[in-house]
Amino acid sequence: MAKKETKNTEDDASVNKKENKSTKASKESKPKKTTKKKEAKSATTDLKSKIIKDDSIEIVEASKQPKIEKSPKKFLEDFDWHNYEEGIEKVDEKKLKDFDKLVKENFVETLTNEVVEGTVVHMTERDAIIDINAKSEGVISLNEFRYNQSLAVGDKVEVLIDVREDASGQLILSHRKARVIQAWDRINSAHDTGEIINGYVKCRTKGGMIVDIFGIEAFLPGSQIDVKPIRDYDQFVNKTMEFKVVKINHEFKNVVVSHKALIEADIELQKKEIIKQLEKGQILEGSVKNITTYGVFMDLGGVDGLIHITDLSWSRINHPNEIVELDQKLKVVILDFDEDKSRIQLGLKQLTKHPWEALGDDIKVGDVVKGKVVVIADYGAFIEITEGVEGLILVSEMSWSTHLRSAQDFVNVGDKIEAKILTFDLENRKMSLGVKQLTPDPWTDITKKYPVDSKHKGIVRNFTNFGVFVELEEGVDGLIYISDLSWTKKIKHPREFCNANDNIEVVVLELDVDNRKLSLGHKQLTENPWNKYEEEFLLNSIHKSEISEMVPKGAIIKFNEDVTGFVPFRHLTKEDGSKLNPKEKAEFKVIEFNKDSKRIVLSHSQTYNKKEEKPPKSTKKKKEKTKEKVDSKNTIGDANEQLKELKNKMDGK
Repeated sequence: MAKKETKNTEDDASVNKKENKSTKASKESKPKKTTKKKEAKSATTDLKSKIIKDDSIEIVEASKQPKIEKSPKKFLEDFDWHNYEEGIEKVDEKKLKDFDKLVKENFVETLTNEVVEGTVVHMTERDAIIDINAKSEGVISLNEFRYNQSLAVGDKVEVLIDVREDASGQLILSHRKARVIQAWDRINSAHDTGEIINGYVKCRTKGGMIVDIFGIEAFLPGSQIDVKPIRDYDQFVNKTMEFKVVKINHEFKNVVVSHKALIEADIELQKKEIIKQLEKGQILEGSVKNITTYGVFMDLGGVDGLIHITDLSWSRINHPNEIVELDQKLKVVILDFDEDKSRIQLGLKQLTKHPWEALGDDIKVGDVVKGKVVVIADYGAFIEITEGVEGLILVSEMSWSTHLRSAQDFVNVGDKIEAKILTFDLENRKMSLGVKQLTPDPWTDITKKYPVDSKHKGIVRNFTNFGVFVELEEGVDGLIYISDLSWTKKIKHPREFCNANDNIEVVVLELDVDNRKLSLGHKQLTENPWNKYEEEFLLNSIHKSEISEMVPKGAIIKFNEDVTGFVPFRHLTKEDGSKLNPKEKAEFKVIEFNKDSKRIVLSHSQTYNKKEEKPPKSTKKKKEKTKEKVDSKNTIGDANEQLKELKNKMDGK
């Protein structure tokens, strides 16, 4: 058919050539000015002649093949107009689709960023040659396969075209980039489905390890490496392990994996089987797995048990490492277990007899024993006599002194002391001890050492609002009331007179042996100066002095370090009617003297006033009357009246 069409085309070309020649000749023979009508008629004639010629050619061709008869109409229908116009044959659409399909199946487009699957066809020391069905193989560095140490020829790997062609025309692929692109989808899928994935341990970090999962760095906590504590993390570096994704933080792109979770399921089944075979009181052998502040975890061969710190030893211990070490083999006894929670409580001290039961008749009340201070409290100290046997020394039994506030004032932890057994209860395992009983009681012959009126030296130990406690010797204390500190000084608090730990001289005023009380005095060591002041400051005697200071109700006059006088405000009037000023010297008349209360009341106005002023309300008659009232009535109201009269007297009213 193609040959036929080509032949027809050639014939058409020859006909057109002949037509062009005849047209040219006719144009040359005719005059230049021709009408359009004539040209159209000529063209119609030419077309007819061409059709006739074409028909004749077709007839000639047909004569050559007498068996095939084809009409012009049929020829025009079958004529390849696409070849005639484009110069090439038209390709079947179905064949084009089949061809595109074969290309997609067998060749890879190297211009896209799609992740494709390739096959390892060859491996060198540094690189892996990957076939991705492109016009050439690609190259990937083996560093990208560190997580997969078992990579071999024939393995399928996912790659991304990194460089289409390098300087040498080589196709460069990237396995790392391909993993990263699809990593998060895989990680999320593994987390949702619980799929076990492989990861490459890159390095050690604080608290765990960094693991490469599909090209993404994930965190492996130290507690999730194994069911038992791992002390050497470096042994897992550069190793490929199986993991389970346990946590994903989508906001910060953080992934947490666990290797422990893979083996816990099998261990749980193993635990249940082992626990079913356990019995209370059963003795097992295990190794120390972990040591904490509260106890020791033991590995019993697939199942763990806890020895509480109180079950390690009959003695008191501060930390379990005082008794056991890591990986130490021990025999333990089962105290209790919980099948539901898979918990086993173990004991070590229960393998030996209780120390109290071993005492027997070796210890009794009154014996002096030696021990070590193991615990100190505010109320006393615990002394360990033998392993697991302790006794209590109360603070009151540590010393005859009454000033010990706590046991720390007397002993420290670790001190080795002697003590006397005061009580002993074997059944309840209790023992009370005493230290002061090892020395004689100082109050035994107290009357000989500290008789009344005897003078001694002591140490100031404590203060109260009403006095000072003075220690004469250990266990012997006395009290000095604030009124017995000084004859002349007005003391509001004992701290104004002395300080703690000061040495002070005292005199015994009173002794109570039964109640162990001593009444002491300090001012009694000297004579009362107010005895001579009573003669010096007689009533109505006149003294010249200076006003020391002014107070709201009057003025204070200081005669010496011990004696001061008070002048009521109304008695400060001078003869001219003005008032005395501070630091002004004048004469003063004694209008009242009280030795007991150490009070002297003075008046300036009475020194120049010859007329006797009204005597004070506190006359002798009134005193007698008041005394009668006090004797007859002993009520609060009467006492208040007496206080009021005393106040008026002091104010000079």
